[in-house]
Amino acid sequence: MMKNVLPLIFLISFLFGCNQSVTHQKQTLKFSSAQISEVINRMTDIMVHDVTNPPLAARFFSYATLAGYEVISQNDSGYKSMAGVLNNYPELARPDSIKGYSTELSSLLAMMETAKKMQPSGAYVDSFEVSFIDSCRKEGLSEDVIANSTKYAKAISKAVLAYAKADKYNRISNYPRYTPQQTPGTWYPTPPGFFAPVEPYFNTVRPFTLDTCIQFKPDPPVAFSTDKNSPFFKMLNYNFTESNRLSKEQREIAAFWDCNPFALQDNGHLMSGRKKMSPGAHWLLITGIACKDSKADFAKSMKIHTMVSVALMDGFICCWDEKFRSNRIRPETAIRQYIDPSYKPLLQTPPFPEYLSGHSTISAASAVILSHYFGNDFRYKDTSEEAYGLPGRKFKSFQEAAIEAGISRFYGGIHFMDAIDNGRKQGLAVGEWVLGRVENKAPTVAGR
Repeated sequence: MMKNVLPLIFLISFLFGCNQSVTHQKQTLKFSSAQISEVINRMTDIMVHDVTNPPLAARFFSYATLAGYEVISQNDSGYKSMAGVLNNYPELARPDSIKGYSTELSSLLAMMETAKKMQPSGAYVDSFEVSFIDSCRKEGLSEDVIANSTKYAKAISKAVLAYAKADKYNRISNYPRYTPQQTPGTWYPTPPGFFAPVEPYFNTVRPFTLDTCIQFKPDPPVAFSTDKNSPFFKMLNYNFTESNRLSKEQREIAAFWDCNPFALQDNGHLMSGRKKMSPGAHWLLITGIACKDSKADFAKSMKIHTMVSVALMDGFICCWDEKFRSNRIRPETAIRQYIDPSYKPLLQTPPFPEYLSGHSTISAASAVILSHYFGNDFRYKDTSEEAYGLPGRKFKSFQEAAIEAGISRFYGGIHFMDAIDNGRKQGLAVGEWVLGRVENKAPTVAGR
């Protein structure tokens, strides 16, 4: 009789144990800004792999974070939807038929779902998503919660992708191929890659908050001239002279903010790529550092990442509009033609016109956003470049970092000072405008 009883006891114990494990499955997990940074990091890795240009990288980040934020706004009354705030952004229906999901997990998965559909190598996001969900499973999260969260994320991502498709970026490939003018003072491709210009029609893309791409049109650049007594030639000489006596710290600053996805290493007989993240990715990683250091909760962190991304996108649209209007020659080209044929700048010149400085514009815009949420005197250590072999740098404020990012382009030999100064002015205006639209914040002159 014992032979029959023992198997029955073991069966009851096994079923009871299974029931206990199901009972103790978690219905939610606590997420933080660290997981948002994980997604941003993975997106950045893929952009580095794909050599994604800076404006396009901003576009990828903006829609991914917008999808993540949409989930938050639909589930937390403290955060309003971007419907009626961003240009043509519709009110997205909450999928009420989906129950039992984790808001934070859905938000992260919405980011991933959007990124993998927009990025060329989106399959890498897919593999990251699988491993991320598996880590949630190992933490004991219920399979039902995972499934429902995934379903919710896909519904939101689909709606945001439809919004993205309508921004007219997909029409750019139908425009005529951009041809350099080859007239004195205009931009021309630079060595060693002699790449074609990046995104000459980016000003045709729908902005998120701007009324028009020329809303913050800067003053015209210093007029080109070969007269050695002219303002332009004096500016050119200043670039040439200063580039030959850079200090160790100035060189370090230039390298820290390089952020050039197109850099090539000429090894004599072989040319190889030195892949780096974009300027926008750099500022989003700074955003993650600030969220972590300030212990911002998940919802607030998602909103701030979205706000910075929106400012990046609108900043690039403004800046690129000016770049291909003024179409000014790069210092490297001008110095070689008129001063020293053997001149080579510290940094490799990016493949687009000189005026304005893109890094100056988007850095100032990002700093305005971050200063609004974290304060004007937020101290932090920027460790975002450590992955690329560069030591971190400490800053007393976001604006201090933005100013350094701008001047780094002068140290690197790739921009004139008026492009840096006026780029910063444009970025400050863009950042304040974005805050005005989203937070109803009156423009200020702080940080100018």
